[in-house]
Amino acid sequence: MSVRVGMVSLGCPKNQVDAEKMMFGLKAYGFELADEPETADIVIVNTCGFIQSAKEEAIETLLEFTALKNEGQIKGVVCTGCLAERYREDIMKEMPDVDAVVPLGNDGEIARIVGELAERGSAELDPKDKYSLPLEGERTLIGLGHSAYLKIAEGCSNCCTYCAIPAIRGRFRSRPMENILEEARQLAQSGVTELIVVAQDTSRYGEDIYGESRIAELLTELCRIDGFKWIRTLYMYPERLTDKLIDVIASEPKLVKYLDIPIQHCNGDILKRMNRHGDRETLTALMKKLRERIPNITLRTTLITGFPGETQEQFEELSEFVGEIRFDRLGCFAYSEEEGTPAAKMPDQLPVEERVLRSEAITQQQMFITDELMEQKVGSTLEVLIEDFDEDEGVYIGRTAADAPDIDGFVAVYSERELSFGEYVTVTVTAYEDGGLIAEPN
Repeated sequence: MSVRVGMVSLGCPKNQVDAEKMMFGLKAYGFELADEPETADIVIVNTCGFIQSAKEEAIETLLEFTALKNEGQIKGVVCTGCLAERYREDIMKEMPDVDAVVPLGNDGEIARIVGELAERGSAELDPKDKYSLPLEGERTLIGLGHSAYLKIAEGCSNCCTYCAIPAIRGRFRSRPMENILEEARQLAQSGVTELIVVAQDTSRYGEDIYGESRIAELLTELCRIDGFKWIRTLYMYPERLTDKLIDVIASEPKLVKYLDIPIQHCNGDILKRMNRHGDRETLTALMKKLRERIPNITLRTTLITGFPGETQEQFEELSEFVGEIRFDRLGCFAYSEEEGTPAAKMPDQLPVEERVLRSEAITQQQMFITDELMEQKVGSTLEVLIEDFDEDEGVYIGRTAADAPDIDGFVAVYSERELSFGEYVTVTVTAYEDGGLIAEPN
């Protein structure tokens, strides 16, 4: 009897890559992969454990599937990912209906673990160190297959005082460039046309194995691979955006003019306490330089409000900065105390309500900015990657080069001719409504 396995991957794109590797291993082992996890025999929940809201989502998802197990709809539930790495003993104790809690270092054994679970209802597991997590390996892509993430490093060595990633994922470890390029060539040959380069800090790539950042060289080599139309890079830290790297982004046609630069704050004192670099002056100068050197660049950032000791004046400075820079895309999070981090032990912790209020204020401010910037696109000509079709509305849904998948905006394309998923279509924007652009093919 064949065993159907379902995969639910939560959190960031890096976690999705881990899930895709596990899915390939499961398929190679002979398991059938279920499109809908609820129809599977065994469900794997690949969790995120980065901040409180992510942990809550992971726990709720695990409870959802253990309830299905208790109702007899599915036979087993497996927990993998960051939550499993960080809280393995707690999950085993508090959630006994979860059949296996697999830390990161055991990801490569997932097929054996699921096999034992399917055969006898339990699995042997000798927990391995997080550094045993496989950095290479074939994948079964989640999604339509025209867009894929390429993880170039694991872990993080930036040691921001609010962040648990170094404790969960370990120090920053780059993959050798030849291995990355080989995987990229395989992805291109499989039909991927949008390559999204990811790591916790892509701008740090190569420092640990080459003695210096080699991200500029890596991006140049990736652009030489036939088949890719868009190459996108996520998560570059401001202090590592060198002139050399900026020149590569500006000059390579395949590199979309889009940068996700998580700055977290603009106040110099707050950034120092976060163990981050820079201040309002240096960040303002960087954004100005990027816009001058890379015409029509889309700038995205993330911010944290309510960090321990953040005064009203420092928050107002952040709000002024957001209004001055006018980022194209911006996510703002209320500070979350993560156990084991230096920031959690700092004095002057702000009330949660105040952190949230400040986050909502910045988010509202950015909504007005985004709306103004998007309204300016009405009448313009854009290239859109088609990814879905809304049958109720009779409209195709796509993204521009300025939109990272599952993060940014969308374009609703009304077309009399049939369009294909994965097709790049030139459109004219006719309106901006409900957070999305409305367009028609040229």
